[in-house]
Amino acid sequence: MLAAPNPEDITEPRERNSERFTFRTTPSIKHAVEYAAALRGQDMTAFAISALYERAMATIQAHEVTRLTSEDHQAFFEALENPPAPTEKLRAAFAHHRETVVKR
Repeated sequence: MLAAPNPEDITEPRERNSERFTFRTTPSIKHAVEYAAALRGQDMTAFAISALYERAMATIQAHEVTRLTSEDHQAFFEALENPPAPTEKLRAAFAHHRETVVKR
């Protein structure tokens, strides 16, 4: 499993650009990227790298960060502090685990 990149690693000025992306796209997508880059005053490479990185970090955050409402937050910590008694199914699952999992 890949670890999430550290945002500070990306902006580190001493890090050399050594990795490469190569992919094909449609003419309309290329034109849109060129136009958007020009509007921002960037070359296409700088624009594409910035857009890719922003989208990657947003995707990583969406998958790794859990946001709770205040009610959910309260219920979560209440369950941690005062957990309910284990059900019969949970007891059976623990017993099954003890019998089938080898300790190392």
